[in-house]
Amino acid sequence: MTEPLYVSFLWHMHQPFYKDPVRGEYVLPWAYLHAVKDYYDMPAIVEAVEGAKVVFNLVPSLLEQILDYAGGKAVDPFLLRARPSPAELDDGDRLFLLENFFSANRQRMIEPYPRYRELFTRAGEGAPGAAAMRLASFSEQDLLDLQVWFYLAWTGEAARRRFPVFGELIRKGSHFSQEDKELLLETQRELISQVIPLYKKLHQEGKVELSVTPYFHPIMPLLCDSGIARVALPTANLPSIPFRYPEDARAQLLHAIASFERLFGFPPTGIWPSEGSVSDEVLGIMAQTGLPWTASDERVLAHTLPGGLDRERDPLYHPYTFSKDGREIALFFRDQGLSDLIGFTYSQWETERAVGDFLARLKEVRQRNRQARVVPVILDGENAWEYYAENGFPFLCRLYAALVQTPGVQLATFSEVLLRTGERRVLEHVHPGSWINADYGIWIGKPEENLGWDYIAKARAAAVQGNAEMATLLAGGESSDEAARQACMALYAAQGSDWFWWYGDDHFSPHAGRFDLLFRSHLMNVYQLLALEVPGELQQPIKKERPPGFVRAPAGLVTPAITGVVNDYFEWLSAGLYDLTRQGGAMHAADNLLQSFYYGFDLEYLYFRIDGVQPLEKTFRPEDRLSLHLLCGGEWRLDMQLGEGEGELQVLREGAWHGSGSIGRYCMGRSAGARVPLPPLRLEGGGTVLCYLCVTRAGTQVGRWPADAALPLVCAGPELGCEAHYNH
Repeated sequence: MTEPLYVSFLWHMHQPFYKDPVRGEYVLPWAYLHAVKDYYDMPAIVEAVEGAKVVFNLVPSLLEQILDYAGGKAVDPFLLRARPSPAELDDGDRLFLLENFFSANRQRMIEPYPRYRELFTRAGEGAPGAAAMRLASFSEQDLLDLQVWFYLAWTGEAARRRFPVFGELIRKGSHFSQEDKELLLETQRELISQVIPLYKKLHQEGKVELSVTPYFHPIMPLLCDSGIARVALPTANLPSIPFRYPEDARAQLLHAIASFERLFGFPPTGIWPSEGSVSDEVLGIMAQTGLPWTASDERVLAHTLPGGLDRERDPLYHPYTFSKDGREIALFFRDQGLSDLIGFTYSQWETERAVGDFLARLKEVRQRNRQARVVPVILDGENAWEYYAENGFPFLCRLYAALVQTPGVQLATFSEVLLRTGERRVLEHVHPGSWINADYGIWIGKPEENLGWDYIAKARAAAVQGNAEMATLLAGGESSDEAARQACMALYAAQGSDWFWWYGDDHFSPHAGRFDLLFRSHLMNVYQLLALEVPGELQQPIKKERPPGFVRAPAGLVTPAITGVVNDYFEWLSAGLYDLTRQGGAMHAADNLLQSFYYGFDLEYLYFRIDGVQPLEKTFRPEDRLSLHLLCGGEWRLDMQLGEGEGELQVLREGAWHGSGSIGRYCMGRSAGARVPLPPLRLEGGGTVLCYLCVTRAGTQVGRWPADAALPLVCAGPELGCEAHYNH
């Protein structure tokens, strides 16, 4: 009998540690919002599909936050302004609502709901300064409806089917009462209180297995030795103070396992290292825990094996054993292609097409590799679903059901795979890297990141020197000194990977400044708890104010020729410039296609030039489409393809694109140039237009630039031209 091809999903559930434990405050609301949208929906979907079986990875610092919200102990700036009636809010709080309560995916979470969409349009669609100018036009009923819709839009689809209150409020749609809002928030708290029990129940029933990550989600190899970053990045600039504390990595992992056991009553079944980051030393530490398995990325395996992954990729589809000092741990490597399709591509496909494509790719794996045993599919368990229709509910239900019904394929947890497969391949060494580019470059090497590491090293040294109890704790000992124990946890919290994700120019978030402050607050807590003087440098922001990729603002009017080549350097010399390779959000896609975005205008037209990482004529196919989106009192789109042409500006009305009658001109060759007439945009002095780009291939959006925030251009009027501003 032919052995089945096992498919093992691991959904990684994680949020930064938004809590300041000393002050008891939560800085941002995302643990709450993802709890009501994703952390409940994901296990509920598994429970609903007969035969579905997956692995969930639960980061303990996230579980701590969920418990706080479930117990009513957590308060964040959003909830503080959601609970009171609008009549009780001052103008500052009301402005907070307009500026923050549209923090949701526009396509999937705002546009489908007429009242929410109406409020979004009236608030200026996120244009800088628009909310303040339009605040006076919002009645108390408008603001109450906004309070309700923000939290209602963040409610998951499975939750809506299990808690009738959510559906009733969606059907009501508008003119909500204060009682409606209170019922919504109370029902959400009830839902959050059921999240952890639901995971426990499914684990005990054998439908899922639960794994763990080091407590505050640190990059363990960098805790063990920051210098190891140079194995994959030989020329990387590293922090001025080397960081070599493997005992911190061990403590974060052991603390995670202990807290997991206290909460669930049983140990986790495996370990997902933060960001899939591994090294020989870290694997040795994990092996010492006795937990049976861990996992990383296919590119780590490719760099580990002497010949890399062969053409058929057979080495990827087998479990391995890593052995060190007489200890062993099983090791799986994720299929990056299949994982990224779910994370970044299938959200824009019809469900049946996406599921069919996934199954076809599994069939290809089996046909190419008759000995393949397991296909690990590992990705974030919360960040993708806001891009899917109905929060991914139809897609996941259909995907699980189709896999259950497919002959020769079997859903299995990693522990089940280990029990059912025979001899495992042995690794005595692994390439030190993560699931992003098989290196650690996201978290170390840039000036802001290195400064953060230096601050951690200084705080650790000061704590050890200034407090004997702290020295004992950090060495792995016990202490009854509560202040020292809190300081130790504050230091570990600062070691989390999330702060470094937003340092440097790899990723952008409008909340980057708050992440920076929270990182420094954790370190300040170390000093304050131990009655040590807080260094003045911790009072200064690490994060630069500019968004990623900013090169320059426009310096004057431009009137360049629209060609597919750059014939005159000086034509674009006064244009603004944005580096599109320095973009990204909470997830990280594999490839870059576009490189530079030039923008400017004269008194009649807006002008744009887009350069690729390689010449566009080499990377674009004839049927590919590059779309320039402009948001100004509505959303406009100009579609471009290889060659020279004119295209009618499309305008978005009621969720559909319609011709506007206005014509834009473009040319795509080595680069792309575009010219859009100003009159249909009705820009006046001080008006704003927001810009972003999308690439579509075979009907599927394969990229968006910038990824997280459109680029606003402010028209200063005929006396000057253009001044660039940015969302933060």
